[in-house]
Amino acid sequence: MTVKVTTLPSGLRVVTDEMPDCGTVSLGAWVGVGARFEPAHLNGVSHLLEHMAFKGTSRRSARAIAEEIEAVGGHINAYTSRETTAYYAKVLKDDVALAVDIVGDILQHSTLEAEELDRERHVVVQEINQAFDTPDDIIFDWFQSTAYPEQAIGRPVLGTAEIVRGLSREAIFDFMAAGYTAPKMVVSAAGGLSHDSFVDMVEKTFSALPVDDRGEPEVPARYTGGHYREQRDLEQTHLVLGFEGVSYQDPDYYALAVMSALFGGGMSSRLFQEVREARGLAYSIYAYASSYIDTGMFSIYAGTSPKDIPEMVAVIADESAKLADTLTEQEISRARAQLRASTIMGMESTSSRCEHRARQLMIYGHTLSPEESIARIEAVDMDAVCRVVRRVFASPLTTAAVGPLKYLESDAALAARFSF
Repeated sequence: MTVKVTTLPSGLRVVTDEMPDCGTVSLGAWVGVGARFEPAHLNGVSHLLEHMAFKGTSRRSARAIAEEIEAVGGHINAYTSRETTAYYAKVLKDDVALAVDIVGDILQHSTLEAEELDRERHVVVQEINQAFDTPDDIIFDWFQSTAYPEQAIGRPVLGTAEIVRGLSREAIFDFMAAGYTAPKMVVSAAGGLSHDSFVDMVEKTFSALPVDDRGEPEVPARYTGGHYREQRDLEQTHLVLGFEGVSYQDPDYYALAVMSALFGGGMSSRLFQEVREARGLAYSIYAYASSYIDTGMFSIYAGTSPKDIPEMVAVIADESAKLADTLTEQEISRARAQLRASTIMGMESTSSRCEHRARQLMIYGHTLSPEESIARIEAVDMDAVCRVVRRVFASPLTTAAVGPLKYLESDAALAARFSF
């Protein structure tokens, strides 16, 4: 295994995955800050800050940031999630120093100029409005907020238009100073590089990070379930059904991954075969598991014509109810093979390896070798899948529906249908 980890005196962790025959390097900084760490009146600040980081530093204009990385054929981007904000780049191996310098610059020396901030607030509000106008996008925000009501983990990553319009330069600076600290950050790289040389670059470049961890203690998430409905004049009714899942650290994490794959993770899955192939009730139907540091969800999404909603819901409920009692070794073996192949294929990408190492270090405090991950997948047997099926479907139901709702049965009827 070529993975090495160094913790600098500041508390900043540096992880590399050396791929000697690779001519490129993917690298980035993962920050343990996201929507669930925002106070309610600042919801959306993590995402707006991610945008503003590219809008100029004390050394580079926004245009210079783009031109410098693209002048060497590289690219740079970022994303915000509920628990993490990431800034990442991919370059040829001879240009690693430049990429490190740019990422370090935008994380430590962003100026948040007033004119740029006014413009970017408007851009983010447009992004929020676009999400609202996309039912198979916004439904997941309503679903999250229904599962975790009045909690930071239930708030949208983008925030609301009203809050974003009011976010001040000072509030963003204060949030960055408290959250973008060395102990909360992991700098990761994978590809054709030397660990020691990369650590030296990072130590010199990221020397201006605050070293104190001033974050507020995290309040554990409380999954409650519930129901959300929004009547809209659409061609389809969009529906998400969900249950409490598991955290990253939960012993059933891999069992739920196998269950998710065989139940709704691909074309051979039960939901796809029964709902789409056998009955033609939906073009898009799938199930997925999402995990966080202390909680998680198992969810089923489908979009269909309003008149087909009753039959589709009945089929999903029936397939869910009988899953634990009708599992086959062939299904479990196929699901394990899907996850195993996905793990191995991910190891062929510098970007995947870079992100996986950073996320593993943040979640577990150490990295997992591909062999370890595969061994955990292969250890999932019939008993483990049956156990997690019964555990998940015993939890309260969460539903979110957007579109014509005339044919969707009542919340109480849905809850009763999924009470196994």
